[in-house]
Amino acid sequence: MAFPLHILVLIMLYPLSSNAQRQPPPPGYKPSSNFRSVSFNKGFSNLWSPQHQTLNGSTVTIWLDESTGSGFKSLSSYSSGYFSAAIKLHPGYTAGVISCFYLSNDQVQEKHDEIDIEFLGTTPGKPYTLQTNVWMNGTADDTPLIGREVQFNLWFDPTKAFHNYAILWNPKEIIFFVDDIPIRRYPKKSAATFPSRPMWAYGSIWDASSWATEGGKYKADYQYQPFIARYKNFKIAGCRDGAQATCKPVTGSSALTGRLSRQQNVAMAWAQRNYKVYDYCKDQSRDLTKTSECLS
Repeated sequence: MAFPLHILVLIMLYPLSSNAQRQPPPPGYKPSSNFRSVSFNKGFSNLWSPQHQTLNGSTVTIWLDESTGSGFKSLSSYSSGYFSAAIKLHPGYTAGVISCFYLSNDQVQEKHDEIDIEFLGTTPGKPYTLQTNVWMNGTADDTPLIGREVQFNLWFDPTKAFHNYAILWNPKEIIFFVDDIPIRRYPKKSAATFPSRPMWAYGSIWDASSWATEGGKYKADYQYQPFIARYKNFKIAGCRDGAQATCKPVTGSSALTGRLSRQQNVAMAWAQRNYKVYDYCKDQSRDLTKTSECLS
């Protein structure tokens, strides 16, 4: 991503000490402050394995053991919006286990769109990987989904406390946030490279041993079960499916243009410079002609 000269100057001026790298520069604007929390029962319902899901006050706990995982789904579908949850992850050995918060329409649409925040399980001593992903126009048969993965480590331990993770999706862009720090912006460059169908919000935990941890090198080990993910402080502020004509899409900035501010771009550049560990557009082993936005 190319940054204007004034943003590059600020990036160069920001201190590069180890302490500075661990503390994000303030983004100046916090999208989460614009939206009220919604209780789980008013915004979501169990999707599968209710026996592996509990609600204690405002916190939903879901878990995976050798029998199954669990998931939940929003009550409504949306054509755009801001979707967030505070999540606390399982410590220790979690290889092969995916805990996630995402948008999808794969249960009802012939063409499958999806926007993901996924935590890839890990082994002790190694950090969690947060994977952001965007999919569109996939089918089960003749049009396989093409992932657009960008991965990050984090500047904190996500097993020690709850942190807020958010997806902002509007007709022009998708922005991923961690504690209101924008970490990735995916702009619409063409209709073919941007999800456009209504989606629901989901959370789930499941076994993805075939690929989740170091390409499948380490598998889920059920001597460490159950693997637990906790969610709270849900926020959904979006245009419900069918209300597009009267609903104004949300943006990630306070500016009238809706574009990220200079301060937000500096914070995003900091996150990408220090914590981005994989970018699909820079993966020379991939056929980038299938992701045309990488070539523009």
